[in-house]
Amino acid sequence: MPHEIFGNFFVCLKSQVCFIAVKTLSLIGQLQTETQINIVLKLTHLPALPSYSLNFCEFPLDYTSQRFYMMQGIVIAMTTVTKYTQGARFLCSDDACPLSEGFQYIRVHAPGATESATVRNDFLCNLCSSSLQEDRKFRVLGDKQIVEIITAKALHAFQGHSNNQPFRFQSFTIFLRDELVNKMSIGNEYKIIGIPTCVKSLQTSVCIEANSITFCNPKVPSGISDNFRCLLSLISSSCWKFTAILANVFASHIVPPGTYNFLKLCLLMSLVQTSDSNKELEDCLDILIITSDTLLVDRNNYGTGAVSIQAGSALLAKGGICFIGDLSSYKKDKLEQLQSVMESRSITVYIPGKKFGDDSNQQTTFPIQCSFWSFVDMDSSSRKNMQKTNTLIGQMDCSLIPANLVEVFGLLINCNESSPCHQFLPTVHHTLKKAIDPEGLLYLASKQFTTEDFEKLLAFAKNLNVEFSLEAERMVHGYYLASRRIRTDSICGSKLSASALKYLISLSEAHARLNIRNKVLKEDVLIAVLLFETSLTLKYGATAFCVAPNAVFPFELYNEEYLEQRDIYLTQCQQQLLQFIATYGPGTAVFASDE
Repeated sequence: MPHEIFGNFFVCLKSQVCFIAVKTLSLIGQLQTETQINIVLKLTHLPALPSYSLNFCEFPLDYTSQRFYMMQGIVIAMTTVTKYTQGARFLCSDDACPLSEGFQYIRVHAPGATESATVRNDFLCNLCSSSLQEDRKFRVLGDKQIVEIITAKALHAFQGHSNNQPFRFQSFTIFLRDELVNKMSIGNEYKIIGIPTCVKSLQTSVCIEANSITFCNPKVPSGISDNFRCLLSLISSSCWKFTAILANVFASHIVPPGTYNFLKLCLLMSLVQTSDSNKELEDCLDILIITSDTLLVDRNNYGTGAVSIQAGSALLAKGGICFIGDLSSYKKDKLEQLQSVMESRSITVYIPGKKFGDDSNQQTTFPIQCSFWSFVDMDSSSRKNMQKTNTLIGQMDCSLIPANLVEVFGLLINCNESSPCHQFLPTVHHTLKKAIDPEGLLYLASKQFTTEDFEKLLAFAKNLNVEFSLEAERMVHGYYLASRRIRTDSICGSKLSASALKYLISLSEAHARLNIRNKVLKEDVLIAVLLFETSLTLKYGATAFCVAPNAVFPFELYNEEYLEQRDIYLTQCQQQLLQFIATYGPGTAVFASDE
């Protein structure tokens, strides 16, 4: 028996059973006919067969049979919640007809049906063929919401993936009713079981009446790859070597190993601080590199009062990274909006009621659950002429963008030809080799630690639950208080806001996660402090705790010997940090034993 026939048979049987039970027990006083009982069958699963799956990438689309299909996609837009007619009572217009009273004509919305099938003015009486009139006192209204989804494969176009095979993308319109409204969030992926109501193969109009929705939890790998597990065991005696090697070989298909290590370490730490789960939003680590994300509200064809809110890149980057390009190319109002979004970790859309056929204004707020990466291009001659010359030692001119916006980024990184993290000649050689052999693996590191290895490592690391050890917690607070003291003047007050402590904690956690550890150690705090102090120096200039621009990677990492030298150097930096805290921190005695 076909699935849809069995489903209808089951609903009819269940309707009869419920009617008899309610009638016998007198649960509803005015219950007269079986048509007053509306049974909606909610399916949670369908057979795992190709014929039950609705494939977004197939062409031409041919899902014309009115039965259940299962599909999976990411929400890219949604409307506000509006009303629809869930059920209505009709009476014969001929007073002499026996069906001019009672509950003989009751129409309810059925999954897959249009709303005009419930309420129209051309229904006729089965007994006398007179026209039927609706008794509006018995109209039942329900909630309706419309969302648009796309297949997850569509996002690969924005992630740098290329399989050299063209494929077709199309958004699907999903109708959610009653208990299903407000159960979806923009940027999340869901599995939907529903009935196609409108399929046009040559257009982009594919509408589906949802019967049930299920949130798709992101798959977390059971562990890291054997290559990284072996590397961890070989260098387990050091708290710094593993992350140094990760940064050294990361993205070797884009830049040569050993180049941009400072930048790549920060990017890796930002990646592991962006969790797939709905954890605390302030844990995100935003990066501004010195070298418009909006929601669109427009009138749509979903009916009066239904306002479709389109997702921008920040909402679609949920659980990931939102790259917003060169900040200096944005106008003042967009920069102010970006600053507000990053400070509140949410974005609010104001919907004027008069514009969309409603009496009252509305506003909808969406949480932002991603980290932001951006940069400022300083090479333009017009921009160079605007730069200030009276900067302090180590300070970089950031006057091209508002100072408050610079402050909301957790890290400020200088990455140009004169900076230690920029290796010009190897990058030129890399670019020329890739032009000759675009698909080739140019380095041994690319073969030993593949992109899949890094994806698995980052997916595992970002979901680790970490906690601070006592000495790490004392160290991060000691540095924060000492740094606030030396960066305070009588005119401007402290240059370190309360958010500085949040960034320090986030950086420390990120380095621990990148080391595949559940506990934050003082060695993690040291890396966090060096990164943060480098950022502060670029913003405000150097202070008593003078950190070299290349403090995190003082040597090029050619072999084990250079890694050992780096460990020795970082140990010395750790002693200097403890001395700095003991000298300028308020609780000097607390750190005496550590020193």
